[in-house]
Amino acid sequence: MNLAELRKLPHLSASSIGTYIECGLQYKFGKIDHLPPEFTADALVFGTTIHRILESFHEARMHEEMLPLSVILATFEMFWEDELAKAENIKFNKSADAKSLLNTGKSLLTTYYDKYPDDGYKVIATEEPFILTIPGLPINIIGAIDLLEEDDEGTIIITDHKTAGRAFSIDEVEKNMQLTIYYMAMKQQHPNREIILKLDTLIKTKKPRFEQFYTYR
Repeated sequence: MNLAELRKLPHLSASSIGTYIECGLQYKFGKIDHLPPEFTADALVFGTTIHRILESFHEARMHEEMLPLSVILATFEMFWEDELAKAENIKFNKSADAKSLLNTGKSLLTTYYDKYPDDGYKVIATEEPFILTIPGLPINIIGAIDLLEEDDEGTIIITDHKTAGRAFSIDEVEKNMQLTIYYMAMKQQHPNREIILKLDTLIKTKKPRFEQFYTYR
């Protein structure tokens, strides 16, 4: 089943679990009472757009193609306008607007493109849907993994893409619940395969940065 079909089933997700842990009342308002949010944060629209363009980038790699940077930037601008049109009541931070975030996105993607390592991994899938069953839990956890790759030895590499305003600490990476859930889901599907986890972060500092973190569970 694709992710849209999985969402029709009773389920939890990494994001909903994270919301519950951080603020039970916010979880109740959104997931139980289904109250609409007062606004859409600009970071959410920006992150969604970055995810869309990275999916296109790695889909091309899956077919042994390398998108030119000019195509990536032009497509990002098209995706950005599309996401802005779909979002309702966007609230921008006082230091940002649509144009400045467009420029930030292009700078981040240029940094990503220039610094992305030629690691030789083979792309298996992008936005790969999963369903995780945990014994004793009366509801499944669903989601989609941003990027699945494998190396020459058959090790599965799970990558999650993040945009952030600051760098992640090693402790945050090692305790990242989303990566843990991804690992459990893949281990359930491939119990005999070695699996490692990777967090690819695009950091919206004054000078854009791209950092990769490898971790295990």
